[in-house]
Amino acid sequence: MDKLKLAEQTLIDDEYPEFKTGDTVVVHYRVREGDKERIQKFEGLVISRRGTGANQTFMVRKISAGNIGVERIFPLHSPFVAKIELKRQGDIKRSKLYYLRDRQGKSARVKEKDQNQDTVRELNRQAEERAAAKEAQDADEEE
Repeated sequence: MDKLKLAEQTLIDDEYPEFKTGDTVVVHYRVREGDKERIQKFEGLVISRRGTGANQTFMVRKISAGNIGVERIFPLHSPFVAKIELKRQGDIKRSKLYYLRDRQGKSARVKEKDQNQDTVRELNRQAEERAAAKEAQDADEEE
């Protein structure tokens, strides 16, 4: 059992800002097309998080062209998730926001927390510092 937990800890990286359901995020996702690789952005509202440890996933919903709702599930600790940026923090009271699927326009909005922008900048800065520290540690281990 301890080996399983140790293996799981090596897969988990905490270089993402702390976000929860109701927050607006931009997920930078690595996409492979043939032998080429590019990064695609997916910006939307986090409507659910589930799982624990290395198996944690989160669902992001965005409104695409033509008012079509698009939902995508991302594994949090996948190597294909290059970066997660926090745009806004939502002020919500539920852990799952599936009711937003039936709503459009103003009723589908989530209220923003007070004094939000400074907190968002601080969380993104802390995540960048953790990523830079991890890169420096990895570079030291290679030498």
